[in-house]
Formats: sequence, structure tokens, C-alpha cells
Amino acid sequence: MAVTVLSSPAHADPEADRQRVAAQLAETNSLLEGATDRARAAAASYNEATAALPNVTAAAATAKGVAAAQAAVADQARGEADKARGEFRVASEAYTAAAGKVEQARELNARFAAGAYQGSGLMQMNVVLASKSPTDLADKLTYLDQVSKNRARSLQDYTQARLASKVLQNKADSAKESAESAERAAAAALQVARRAEADAAALVEATVRLAEQQRQALATAEGERAETLARYAELEAESARIEATLRAIQAQAQNEQPSEQPAEQPAASGYHGGYFPMPVRGGWKSSDFGSRYDPYYHVWQLHAGVDIAADGGTPIYAVADGRVAQAGWNGGYGNYTCISHGEYEGRNIATCYAHQSSIAVGWGEYVRAGQMIGRIGTTGASTGNHLHFEVRLNGTPVQPLDFLPGCFC
Repeated sequence: MAVTVLSSPAHADPEADRQRVAAQLAETNSLLEGATDRARAAAASYNEATAALPNVTAAAATAKGVAAAQAAVADQARGEADKARGEFRVASEAYTAAAGKVEQARELNARFAAGAYQGSGLMQMNVVLASKSPTDLADKLTYLDQVSKNRARSLQDYTQARLASKVLQNKADSAKESAESAERAAAAALQVARRAEADAAALVEATVRLAEQQRQALATAEGERAETLARYAELEAESARIEATLRAIQAQAQNEQPSEQPAEQPAASGYHGGYFPMPVRGGWKSSDFGSRYDPYYHVWQLHAGVDIAADGGTPIYAVADGRVAQAGWNGGYGNYTCISHGEYEGRNIATCYAHQSSIAVGWGEYVRAGQMIGRIGTTGASTGNHLHFEVRLNGTPVQPLDFLPGCFC
């Protein structure tokens, strides 16, 4: 008898799931940089639960099916074991009966053998000598012949009984082995079924926990709505102030005469087109420029730069010659530096660097392309070490990737 044991429910590749969830969390963190800490944590918790819930729900359904199938397999195995035990009982009873016949035949043959040993041949001679007439002799010889035939038949019965007994013994042994095998299979199937039922129960419980995690996260996010929206508004105001500052610097530069530039400061060559070099070496893009919709608070917000992730403390370099237009703390931007590179296609062009751990230049200072101006950090409204890099034309943020190498190297 064969009992099929089903495999455990299949699960998605854990590493692929981890990478997918990490990417979603990174996107959420970038989107919610301006939100409160509690709102960001709630969004991350919600996304984590949402990302995991479909797989867990599917796994729970599969596990339930496996548990039900394994329970059926265990029931079938128990039935086979009961049947095998019944066959063993029948075979054992038949063998016992056959063994009794063998014993009877053995006793009868033992008596015949004893008689032969004690001289049955002489008895035949005595019968012949003691006969009174030919008719009497014939009767006595017929009797002796019948005794001989009975002896032969008894020996044949004994031989057949032994053979039948051996067959029934083999059958009983086989039935016993089948019963024991069926009982082992039933026990194994029952264990698998119980494990499958436990797996299914755990996955169902995990599904319930994830759903509750979603609910609590949304409730927390809702509680942080007012403060988060206020922070979004403040970030927009900060960006507007930066734009106004850069416009004012441009206007001032246009009104200045070349002779007014301090003699000790070298003239900056500015920017004349082409790609900027990367402001960070060995970084990778963690978030794009553009307007993004916040699904938790249902508002649009502009991510005014591109985020370049790198280890904390990694040097940040000026991408072109220019004059430091702003350097210092700037609210949600954290430690923030803007460098004006002069006029480009009729507009002032500036690059700005946010969330620095430290700033290495000061306001009004002239810098050269490739000069270190600060280090990577996570100050202000930041969720991890990275550089928020902006390109602004007449103070207005534009797509930085249009000015950076396509290889991002």
C-alpha cells in the first residue's frame, strides 16, 4: 500500500520579496521625507503589511488545502491499516487451524510408524499362517491392504497439511507486515496533516495581524495629517524662498560692474553647457525628480531634486565653478548649500546640495569644479544618508538628470 504525502505550500522567493519590499519602502521614505516621524513610520508599516499580505493570504489558502488533503490521506491510511489488520487476523486464524491439522496428521503417522517399527511385517505373516481357509485369507489380506492404503493416505494428508500450513503462515506473515507498514504510513500521514494544519493556522493568524497592522498604520497616519500637511507647506515655502534668494543674487550680479569683484577672489568661469560631473562618487540614485502624489494624505508635492544615496560622510563636490549663494541650515533641507554658476542660455543656473552632515564652504565664497563642499548626511527631513541634488534655472527647480551623465558615474 502506498500513501502519498503532499508537499508543504510553496512560498515566494524570500530574497525577491525582501528586495521588492525594500524598494517600496525606499520609495515611500522618499515620498514622505517632509512628513512627521510617526507618519513615515506608519506609512512604512502600512506598505510592509500591504506588500506581504497577498503572499501570506495565498500561502494560507494553499496551506488550508494541503491540510485538508493530508487529513484525507491520513484517513485513507488509517482505513488501509484497519483492513490490513483484519486480513492478518483472518490469515492467523487460518494458519492456526492448518497447524492443528498438521499436528493431527503427525500423531496419526507417528502411530503408523510405531506399528511398523514394532513388526507389522511379521503380523502379515502371522495372518497368513493363521488363516483357516482361502476365503478367510483373502479377507484378512484385503484388510491388511486397506490398512496400508490408510497409512499412505495419512502420510499424504500430513504432507498436504504441512504445505497448506506453510502457505497460510506466509500469508499471515505478509498480512502482518502490510498491517505494520500501513500503521506506520498512517502515523506519518497524520503527523504531516497536523503540521500542515499548524502551518495553515499560523498563516491565517499572520494574515489577521497584517490586516490589523494596515488598519493601525492608517489610523496613525490620519492622526498625523495636520502636522504632516503643515510640513509639506513649509517645504514648499522653503523652496520658494530659495528661488527668491537666487533671483535676487542674479539681479545683484547683473547690476555689479566687473571692477567691483574683490581682487582676492578668483573670477569663476561658471558653466557653459554639457554634463556636470557627478557630485558624489560611488553613489546610486534612490529617488527621482518630479511631482508625486501622496496616497496617504491625497496631495501632490514636488520633489525638487534627485536623491543620490551614499554612505554618511562621503565627500560632496561642486559640479562647476561658482559662488556660494547659500550655506547653512535650511529647515527640511537640513544643511544646505547652493552655488550660483552664472548665466546659462539667458538664465541663471545654480546647483544645490541638501541633507549634508557638514558644510565645508561659506556664503559668498568662490569655489572651483571638483572642490569638496561638504559631506553626505541625513539632516533635515531625511530618512537616510543621501545627497538631495538640485539644479535651478532662475531659481526654479528643473530635472537634474538632464545635466548629469547618463551612466550616473
